[in-house]
Amino acid sequence: MAEPPRSPGDTAVAIPKTRTAKKLAKPPLFKVLLHNDDYTTMEFVVEVLRTVFHHDAERATRIMLAIHHRGVGVAGTYPMEIAETKAEKVMSLARAAQFPLLCTVEPE
Repeated sequence: MAEPPRSPGDTAVAIPKTRTAKKLAKPPLFKVLLHNDDYTTMEFVVEVLRTVFHHDAERATRIMLAIHHRGVGVAGTYPMEIAETKAEKVMSLARAAQFPLLCTVEPE
């Protein structure tokens, strides 16, 4: 539709239309769990926590002890794709080292 012609003294101001910002939902998070067993060494679990999950030595040791005493512990919480990738990496490292370490992913 064409705008009506303006007279020389017309001071009409164009008012921009406001857009409502769409809120993006945060992706659901998933816990990566390490399970205790009688064969995987504590040193290996600490090393996995440090290399795959990037925990410092003190935190990795605390998580490893929680896994040892409770039977299972949370190594980290991530969006689904990252959690699954980290779990696969842990299982791959455990197989290569000939340990039966179990790593699972569950919704938070």
